[in-house]
Amino acid sequence: MKKTFALRIEGKHPDRVLDAVKHEIRKYVKRERRRDVPAGADYWDFDCKFGLAPESAEAVHLNGIVPAIDAAAKEGAESFYVEILAKPGHRKAKPAEQGDTVEPA
Repeated sequence: MKKTFALRIEGKHPDRVLDAVKHEIRKYVKRERRRDVPAGADYWDFDCKFGLAPESAEAVHLNGIVPAIDAAAKEGAESFYVEILAKPGHRKAKPAEQGDTVEPA
């Protein structure tokens, strides 16, 4: 998803527009996660960018998109740009910490 969202739409309350934008983003992520994961991958990971314009968009973690949207709305932005691209992800084994050994029974 590469999209510029308008926050100020004539005839619509800004809070409802904000809720609709967040819903659309969450719905997209949920739909992408339902797709079959390619062979050799463990899950769907996401490359995300957020900015007031496509040229000024910076990398953001998926969990940071909604707070970034809220911050942009609070600052009075007219619109913002979101880019969310799904990619296959591979889980990494957690390093064993000292003292976490399990005694065999």
